[in-house]
Amino acid sequence: MKERNASRRPQMSFLKMDMTQMEFPDASFQVVLDKGTLDAVLTDEEEKTLHQVDRMLAEVGRVLQVGGRYLCISLAQAHILKKAVGHFSREGWMVRVHQVANSQDQVLEAEPRFSLPVFAFIMTKFRPVPGSALQIFELCAQEQGKPVRLESAERLAEAVRERQQYAWLCSQLYRKAGLGSVSLDLCDGDTGEPRYTLHVVDSPTVKPSRDNHFAIFIIPQGRETEWLFGMEEGRKQLAASAGFRRLITVALHRGQQYEGMDSIQAELSARVMELAPAGMPSQQQVPFLSVGGDIGVRTVQHQNCSPLSGSYVVEDVQGDDKHYFRRLIFLSNRNVVQSEARLLKDASHRAQKKRKKDRKKQRPANTPEDLSAAPGQSIDKSYLCCEHHKAMIAGLALLRNPELLLETPLAMLVVGLGGGSLPLFVHDHFPKSCIDAVEIDPSMLDVATQWFGFSQSERMKVHIADGLDYITSLAGREARPRYNVIMFDVDSKDPTLGMSCPPPAFVDQPFLQKVKSILTPEGVFILNLVCRDLGLKDSVLTGLKAVFPLLYVRRIEGEVNEILFCQLHPEQKLATSELLEMAQALEQTLRKPARGWDDTYILSDMLKTVKIV
Repeated sequence: MKERNASRRPQMSFLKMDMTQMEFPDASFQVVLDKGTLDAVLTDEEEKTLHQVDRMLAEVGRVLQVGGRYLCISLAQAHILKKAVGHFSREGWMVRVHQVANSQDQVLEAEPRFSLPVFAFIMTKFRPVPGSALQIFELCAQEQGKPVRLESAERLAEAVRERQQYAWLCSQLYRKAGLGSVSLDLCDGDTGEPRYTLHVVDSPTVKPSRDNHFAIFIIPQGRETEWLFGMEEGRKQLAASAGFRRLITVALHRGQQYEGMDSIQAELSARVMELAPAGMPSQQQVPFLSVGGDIGVRTVQHQNCSPLSGSYVVEDVQGDDKHYFRRLIFLSNRNVVQSEARLLKDASHRAQKKRKKDRKKQRPANTPEDLSAAPGQSIDKSYLCCEHHKAMIAGLALLRNPELLLETPLAMLVVGLGGGSLPLFVHDHFPKSCIDAVEIDPSMLDVATQWFGFSQSERMKVHIADGLDYITSLAGREARPRYNVIMFDVDSKDPTLGMSCPPPAFVDQPFLQKVKSILTPEGVFILNLVCRDLGLKDSVLTGLKAVFPLLYVRRIEGEVNEILFCQLHPEQKLATSELLEMAQALEQTLRKPARGWDDTYILSDMLKTVKIV
């Protein structure tokens, strides 16, 4: 080494020395550079090895000046990171970990040289302060990014592990396609909050060409819950129609600000290239796609936290047909729309003009704004957004003489209020109906009233109670009420169950007997079932059929929902053609002038695929 560097680096000295007992005086250096030595020495966690490493690191601390830095290049294996961070943080040093960036050429080369990322530990020596317990931990994951302050050594180790897992994932995605469902969150470098959710979708049947290797699809804000974007099968269909070998869909998170498609492209370009497939030319321009070429509109109108339902948000989004929709989202399950209503066009138009005006003032995109003085009054109450609600309403055709329902008293019990669109639709379209709605969370009644145009009346009463307790109380009365229709549209708060709607207690046989006791003999019990566990679903259907011998099932296309129509008398079973005739008769009655019927809602279409269990 001396001979090789004698002419080029005459000021550089090369010395042979024991790193655990160096011959330099104290505070001799401002920097100690370790290029892999710690990794080479700390091969295990045996006592002898750890003692040797302690001596090495102690010598590093001795020969460094106050303010000096120990710069260690490492693969940051868990035991090495734990030892280095633990040692220097106990000494009161500032600990920072940088991820060393790969060059763009290495990202796209034929065979990546190494799948594990390289890190640089930068330990800065502080002057000891007696009695001080201050510890500083930072991570810098991007070459030009700001360091992020972390609260503990454990959190720093977790963040490094996340970077290592991401690097391993990138290497796997590069080497082979078709890994199955792959998703990841990209977080804000300053706050650590999720900013983008990416799904990687490979289409092995697409024939490779120079220009169809790779593309990015930006999902417009507010539309990430739609089947095409929010479900794996939908994303596969989107990727196939786009015609690229690999498509990455990108969902934008609420609570984050986005200036537009150009700024998103600039922000994501380097990061998404790490997910590119093998065989893509290095200078290839990656297209960024979207619907209509923009990032959509999402306006947060209201957000709060309920003791029962947790954090929730009410937001307005623009749909594919340029209509605006108001949605209730529980943030514990942020990809599921809890309730939805369409806004009247005049309110949407005012909001759009206001947004354009605000854009000129450079107003942040997600700043809450009022669509009108009374937000709930801008709702189109004649329109049902949810397909499962449309199917549940179509189930009223199972009642005797459906064409007379507008003139016949109709007693209905609805368990689960949400935004109130389901009971409100019945109230407005069936003038003789009397509805009892049961909702366990008083916050939801406030949301429905203030933001979804819901209101109580002589014919519409809301009872704040647990649906189980309410029905048990009714069934225990000497003079029980009798309902022509009972509807369950209530979600489970326990995400660990295989059934998210309704909670399992609502389909226990003893409870179903109580439901039966308050249903009229000719009535219909309608249940929204969301169950991904096939064994559990079979058990639910068996239990229902034991209490309600006549059971129809209607699957909602593109969703997990199934609508169950339950009746007491199997001899009243109707063929599909009879069902459709009854639905058509009911719809003909509802379509009379001045009733505000939605022309796109065909009742009989909702019953075409009904099957008898």
